[in-house]
Amino acid sequence: MPDREDTLRQSSQRAAQTDPARKRKRKRKTQSMREPIRLSDHFTCRRLLRFTLPSIVMMIFTSIYGVVDGFFVSNFVGKTPFAAVNFIMPFLIILGAVGFMFGTGGSALVAKTLGEGDKEKAGRLFSLIVYVSLGCGVLLSLAGLFLLRPIASALGAEGEMLENCVTYGRIILFALPAYLLQYEFQSFFITAEKPHLGLVVTVAAGVTNILLDALLVAVFPFGLAGAAAATAISQTVGGIVPLFYFLLPNKSLLRLGKTGFDGRAILKTCTNGSSELMSNISMSLVSMLYNAQLLLYAGENGVAAYGVLMYVSMIFSAAFIGYSIGTAPIIGYCFGAKNDSELRGLLKKSLLIIGVFSLGMLALSELLAHPLSLLFVGYDEELLALTRRGFFLYSFSFLFAGFAIFSSSFFTALNDGLISALISFLRTLVFQVAAVLLLPLIWKIDGIWISIVAAELMAFLTSFFFLFLMRKKYRYGTPLILRKK
Repeated sequence: MPDREDTLRQSSQRAAQTDPARKRKRKRKTQSMREPIRLSDHFTCRRLLRFTLPSIVMMIFTSIYGVVDGFFVSNFVGKTPFAAVNFIMPFLIILGAVGFMFGTGGSALVAKTLGEGDKEKAGRLFSLIVYVSLGCGVLLSLAGLFLLRPIASALGAEGEMLENCVTYGRIILFALPAYLLQYEFQSFFITAEKPHLGLVVTVAAGVTNILLDALLVAVFPFGLAGAAAATAISQTVGGIVPLFYFLLPNKSLLRLGKTGFDGRAILKTCTNGSSELMSNISMSLVSMLYNAQLLLYAGENGVAAYGVLMYVSMIFSAAFIGYSIGTAPIIGYCFGAKNDSELRGLLKKSLLIIGVFSLGMLALSELLAHPLSLLFVGYDEELLALTRRGFFLYSFSFLFAGFAIFSSSFFTALNDGLISALISFLRTLVFQVAAVLLLPLIWKIDGIWISIVAAELMAFLTSFFFLFLMRKKYRYGTPLILRKK
């Protein structure tokens, strides 16, 4: 039998032989993690999540703008200004949604052009879309300044709430052109294969908003105007910094430069992005309707409670939107390159990932219902109870929302703006309007919270219908996750 010394020597030799192999394996894995991901790559679930994570975090940080404003306004300014911010926000979102339209629709067109191998044309299209959207932002800002008061008044705001709506809205509108660019560049950073840069810019804008809110609202007594200024400045950071990046020489696939007007390309961009525009406009119109119903059934407390739910919903929906934005250029590239097998795999993996996300969000929302309600409206016992009840019912909508959001984005990436817009139109307007008008007649205030769940369920079924219907036209096969090839 070998003695103890021989045994130790043999073990040491084996370790010496295996350690280099282990080191080489770890080194290859580290190098793989550091390598930039290209739109033309093959995507596993892990690689897909790695590529889309910056987009997800980016959209969550963008949604935090309103949440931070709401927290500081609610706790340091008062309940009526807090309700006013929630009341006028849908109108401001409608104007800002134009940036989403140009970003998602334009990035789909540019990604498809890159997939076809025409990088020079892709650069001209990118420049044209950015310049046109910037001009639209200036015009919308001027129009919004004139329409702000009459629209707030027509929606039912009066007295102190009306004046608060005007104060907050006017300051935000001055930054609207930059806000449009921020939304737009969130998509184009991904198409340029620089999602991490988009994340850095968005985090910088988000941190700017948080710090300025704390300074202008909690430290200095600028109140509602201070909260609006903090958001406007942060939006300017988020829009102008990427503008300079793409104007200067860079290592991405895209750069702003000379271009010529192409009406057909602009029309295609608007058509592609019409679903995102429709989604944001419809959600804003529906939010106005929700506010009107809540004023009727629960008064000012109902509007404030709905505001808290909207903040959480914005963050959770932002994760789905971020994932959809992150995958859209890959889908558009594969479609342009006619890589059917990769397109099929992207769809199946995405449906699986969104399903897992949805279950996690439902569990998280139920877990955080009380602490988040306490954080925003803990100063009012009646309002706290109303908000907690709304949280419990509303959170079930997260089970279905992600599938419709992704499906709409999927068809946008395939340059099928019609199907994409139809899914968004049904999800964000038709189903929700019908639900919020009918269900409160049966269940009163609970019917308003349940309305969103019913609407998202219908949108979920509609999305899978269209995915199945169009499977042969776009050659991605049936969208069933467990289907064997």
